[in-house]
Amino acid sequence: MTRVLLLGLDPETVDFSDPALPPGMTAEKVHAGIAVAQRQFAERGWEGDVGLIRPDETAGPAVERLLASKSYDCVVIGAGVRLPPRCLALFEVVINSIRKAAPGAAIAFNTRPDDSADAAARWLAAGSRAI
Repeated sequence: MTRVLLLGLDPETVDFSDPALPPGMTAEKVHAGIAVAQRQFAERGWEGDVGLIRPDETAGPAVERLLASKSYDCVVIGAGVRLPPRCLALFEVVINSIRKAAPGAAIAFNTRPDDSADAAARWLAAGSRAI
């Protein structure tokens, strides 16, 4: 079975006033989008897990623990981790933790939690080669 990990910031730790994030986003909308993503993963026949991390020194070890728990075919990294310029160092930690703990997993990026299945599909289709 195909396994996908949706990895993002714990919505309670996000500064939604940051102009780098989509306007109008809230913790409630993120949680609702995660629920949509999980449903879409299941509809595609995939096992989908969610890993919420904090934007601090625990992020790298948390990502490595999540990836050690199962073998994932794809890790979808949420926009909250990679869009805000102030999260650049965190984004690097996340990418390098994935590379270390799951070197065979494809990495995909969503634009909102509810398009995570489409992000994963770009890499899971056709042998993990997107164009």
